[in-house]
Amino acid sequence: MKKIFNVAAFVCGMDEEYPYQIIMGINEYAKKNAMNITYFASFGGIVENNEFDNGEYSIYNLPDYSSFDGAILLTNTFSSSIVRNAIVDKVKAAGIPAVVFECKEYETFYDISIDNYAVMKELVLHLIKEHGARTFNFISGPEENYEANERLRAFRDALAENGIEFDEKRLYKGHFRSYDGIKAIDSFFKSRMPLPDAFVCANDSMALTAMNKLQSGGYKVPDDVIVTGFDNTFNARNACPVMTTVKRPLYASGAKACELLISLINGEDQPRSVAMQAEPVYAESCGCTFDSLEDFRLFKEDTYLKRERTYTGIHLLNKLIAALASAKNIEECDDSIVDFLESIECKNFSLCLVSDWEKTYSTVAVDENDDSYPPAMTAPLVWDHGERSAIKAFPSKQIFPESVLSSGNIHYVLPLHFGPRILGYYVMTNTDFPIYSNHCHTITMCIGNAIENISKLNILDPLCGIYNRNGFNLNAGYVFNECVQVGSPLTVLFIDVDGLKMINDTYGHNEGDWTIKSIADAIALACGPLDVCGRIGGDEFVVIGRGEEFALIFEHRFEEELNRKNESEHKEYMLEASVGHITAIPDETDTLAEFIQQADAEMYKVKVTRKNHRQ
Repeated sequence: MKKIFNVAAFVCGMDEEYPYQIIMGINEYAKKNAMNITYFASFGGIVENNEFDNGEYSIYNLPDYSSFDGAILLTNTFSSSIVRNAIVDKVKAAGIPAVVFECKEYETFYDISIDNYAVMKELVLHLIKEHGARTFNFISGPEENYEANERLRAFRDALAENGIEFDEKRLYKGHFRSYDGIKAIDSFFKSRMPLPDAFVCANDSMALTAMNKLQSGGYKVPDDVIVTGFDNTFNARNACPVMTTVKRPLYASGAKACELLISLINGEDQPRSVAMQAEPVYAESCGCTFDSLEDFRLFKEDTYLKRERTYTGIHLLNKLIAALASAKNIEECDDSIVDFLESIECKNFSLCLVSDWEKTYSTVAVDENDDSYPPAMTAPLVWDHGERSAIKAFPSKQIFPESVLSSGNIHYVLPLHFGPRILGYYVMTNTDFPIYSNHCHTITMCIGNAIENISKLNILDPLCGIYNRNGFNLNAGYVFNECVQVGSPLTVLFIDVDGLKMINDTYGHNEGDWTIKSIADAIALACGPLDVCGRIGGDEFVVIGRGEEFALIFEHRFEEELNRKNESEHKEYMLEASVGHITAIPDETDTLAEFIQQADAEMYKVKVTRKNHRQ
């Protein structure tokens, strides 16, 4: 029986052509050679939001690295050196063979590389000697990226060897993302510096958007300014004008990485570094004549396919967003996802959530610095060739709800989160959708947002916006247990709205709802950031706080808020409430329910006294 190789691959941002071509090479080789590839992928560094990125990067903490036979690392797709180094450290600790692209920093890893320095220097020298360029702008990649550094070093050396001084103000530090090209040109326009002879870009993705931005600003390429890239992507080869760039075998590099890794897994000796060929391609964007070898019919077919995928994708995305937005529970969320999966003809999909996902929305218990996955997961949706099922519980380190016994499978594991808060992940198997669709990132965010909203519905009161009974019991439980453990005073207050029946009978139930909402607002404003409040009945509220003085502080704030509301609204009735409390140091034999009952009894005494006083 042929051995099945299980390989983990780590990538960030699959929606660029550079990783797409490498991934396609990996996948085709894997399908033919009994390999299972599991991609742990994120879109970190794209939306420029640190909290969001923390949630994205959490996916790299999910796997047990040692459970795989080997690893493939697309480290140059990571803009964060912290995340990149964390992955590298985990692969090293696992003791598994690893292949990395364009990086010679890690002595224990094997790399697939081109000579970035030599080929970039050759391209820049061409601009100087053949086109007379003397003033340059450079759009670079991430500062700590090996490829980016080598290309920038080659650029600097080519200028220095020709007596050209480089103005550092003309350096823009990007992250290899398409949008960096736009931001680089915007930054240049704002600088009001004279137009350079050439914009040299560290990759095609940035070069193409930079060229488009220049052209939309009225500049002609190459008549007014030269633009060059690096990678020779499909879009660069078919741009107008055709991009001067560097050609390298991305697809072949992916296949070579798999071939090398299998040899290493089998214990065969291999060279630490495999050199792939690269050469400059001088085309229209630098002013050279260029005879395209592209099959025009193939270009038309590919362009048509991309356009149709975009139009169809937008329609499916809008449909999914609308369905997820109205989902009231996880079953309705699953229904929406299944409709989408059928539309894109995805045969295998698993929605994997942390076991207590319904309780993840919490202002008290969430540790936003904890980006690890809990031991247990649940899979409310497993979609397998039209068959729908659910798995109640499985270990998170297992990754998949059910064991994968066959070979030649390609899995994409993407994180589901809300900000830094982990909700889970999903797995798409044997579909190219995550790498060809421009909408995969947006769809992933929509699913995460929908799950977050459902979790809120489970613990938030829809009228008042504070916790309902379930939400209060969950979050107050953390406070109660903390006070038991450290032996500190705890205060529980029970609050009941006064005169609600009269308001409903006299002014209508809308006024009654307004009264309940207004009391809830006053309670929330009277609470501190670590206190917990909730509506546990029609007009009944509970608050829990720490310390012997909490009741006095809360009641003073609460009265102030009610007075402020009464003075501003000028209603024909007054907002009033009876408050009772108990303060004590709880022990292990006590329960939160007992404290609430005692506070309720104290509130009733206050209500009777207030009623007698009014009479």
